[in-house]
Amino acid sequence: MTGESNLLNLLSGMRPQLNPGRYVFTTVAGGVPSGISPVATIIEDEGLTLVVREEEADAAGLAYDYVAGWITLRVHSALEAVGLTAIFARELADAGLSCNVIAGFHHDHLFVPHENAAQAVAVLEDLARRSS
Repeated sequence: MTGESNLLNLLSGMRPQLNPGRYVFTTVAGGVPSGISPVATIIEDEGLTLVVREEEADAAGLAYDYVAGWITLRVHSALEAVGLTAIFARELADAGLSCNVIAGFHHDHLFVPHENAAQAVAVLEDLARRSS
């Protein structure tokens, strides 16, 4: 199934959803530790980056600095779509919010400071309304 590539349709149809929980980025030298179910993994030269629930990282003794809220943009965005990330990143930056983005096959996933996650959702919902 092909995703949406029209920028206005992407923006107006974002439907940001805040997923429950607190998420952290950590890195490990080997594989995924036992008891860890990562939301995402990224292979880097320095090690394997994991995005995991905070309680899993704590239980495994994994170090982290950043605690995030996880927002899923429920629009099915095409991987070749142009401009979506740039526009929502600018809106969040203008609101003083950092954003780490991971693109899945169907959706974009945003990790924002946990304490500001509801504010980030409100910014994205406002952007969607203005794009309709």
